[in-house]
Amino acid sequence: MSTSRDRVEDTYELQNDNRLEDLHSKLRTLRGVTTDIYDDAERQNSTLDESRNTFNSFGASLAQSSRRAGQAFGLTGGGVKQWRNIGYCVAAIVGLWFLWRILHWWWASPSP
Repeated sequence: MSTSRDRVEDTYELQNDNRLEDLHSKLRTLRGVTTDIYDDAERQNSTLDESRNTFNSFGASLAQSSRRAGQAFGLTGGGVKQWRNIGYCVAAIVGLWFLWRILHWWWASPSP
């Protein structure tokens, strides 16, 4: 009878060992999945940080461009005044008109 009982205990022991090995396997799989999730989260955080830095740099560049445009058109202090830009444009147009008239007079053929 002792051998029968030893066999049953051996069977239970073998089943316990198999179940323990299954648990270890599942634990290794779970550990691997957890590590993969952590690595993915770190990559995403790194990508978000890079995107944030890029947008901050773009915002600073845009603000600087806006300030320069404001100064160029006299909208903010310390820049060229708007009337000066308008004066330059009018002077350029009048100068081109005079040049055209002089060249037209110079190359004009005499009328018969």
